Amino acid sequence: MATICVFCGANNGCDKVYLDAAERVGRLIASEGHTLVYGGGRTGLMGTVADAALAAGGQVVGVITRLLSDKEIAHSGLTDLRIVDSMHERKLTMATLADGFIALPGGIGTLEEFAEVFTWTQLGIHPKSCALLDVDGYYRPLVEFFNRMVDNGFLGQEQLDQLIVESDERRLLERVLHEKPEVFLKWLDNSAEIC
Repeated sequence: MATICVFCGANNGCDKVYLDAAERVGRLIASEGHTLVYGGGRTGLMGTVADAALAAGGQVVGVITRLLSDKEIAHSGLTDLRIVDSMHERKLTMATLADGFIALPGGIGTLEEFAEVFTWTQLGIHPKSCALLDVDGYYRPLVEFFNRMVDNGFLGQEQLDQLIVESDERRLLERVLHEKPEVFLKWLDNSAEIC
């Protein structure tokens, strides 16, 4: 069984479709016998994914900073709640525990967390799959931006091809569990002609 890290918003978003997706993902991870690790909050999509996994009998590990915990944002019903001193330690702990990463819709924090682990995959720091659950086209503009990076010579196509993007959570989890990324040379040949 695997430990799946889910990054997602501490807010609900403006459409119930996001909450529904978070609930399905939490329930799916637990029902398949996997452990959920996430940011340890009780609000928004974070709370929803954790509650769904717990309700399905799953193990849920939350990692939250002391600052956020002191503001009473921490989820009190988790299997394991780890309180750390900094956001850096929070992200490193989640990344170390995880066998793969899924980003649900969220804000800047979600984007920052996901970008870091995807960068680590790209650099070969860890051989862990990174996936975006594209709920109702939420991540379509981001994927278009990644393609723009490729078109402009800042990202290799073979690196982008390792990003998993699915709108179906079952298919997404299956790919996260079974597709392991390769390491490609990150730096493009500077002696080559300009694109």
